[in-house]
Amino acid sequence: MAFNAYDDYEQSERVQKWLRQNGLSIAVGVVIGLIAIFGYQQWRNHRTEHQMQASGLYQQLQGVLDTGNTNAVDVIIQQLMKDYSDTPYALFAVSDRARRQMEDKQPDKALDSLAWAEQHAPSPELKALVELRIAHVQMGKGNAQEALNALDRMPPNSYSIESQELRGDALVKLGRRDDALKAYQASVSAMGPNASQDNEVQMKIDDLATAGKQGA
Repeated sequence: MAFNAYDDYEQSERVQKWLRQNGLSIAVGVVIGLIAIFGYQQWRNHRTEHQMQASGLYQQLQGVLDTGNTNAVDVIIQQLMKDYSDTPYALFAVSDRARRQMEDKQPDKALDSLAWAEQHAPSPELKALVELRIAHVQMGKGNAQEALNALDRMPPNSYSIESQELRGDALVKLGRRDDALKAYQASVSAMGPNASQDNEVQMKIDDLATAGKQGA
């Protein structure tokens, strides 16, 4: 019993000694941990508010578009680009502007808008979507090689149905029939087993096959 009491006393002394030697470090660690937790919560709250503000501006933009007030539209888009470039809403706004520029037959301005969107895309998926749109614009301008360059910047298997079809179109324009056929076949394969046998891409495959027989 006495030995047990001594052991308890010795252990208590050791604990107190350890606390005296390390107490400050523990306290500092606790404080740092609390600051980190509080700081993360503050950062998360700021990010949420930041995203909500960008969302509100984008919704405001949609309302202004219906009025046809181009000056107000430009002001909102510039604000999104300046203050909210790290949100998807800035990318959506600039991509929408590029679409309108294409409708107005201003492909060079559309490419400038999409270049900004590509640089500021907040995720690989959105960046791939912008690159696909760049490829469409380049094809519209007749720049097949530039379209291929944009498609090559996309991660593999991104928007495969549309990107492979567009790749095939560009390769046909460049006279690379065999490569185009492979791209079209990849597009059809990405559609899955339930794809219609008379879909547009399959028709392009059939046209290439017919042209190949005629040229043989």
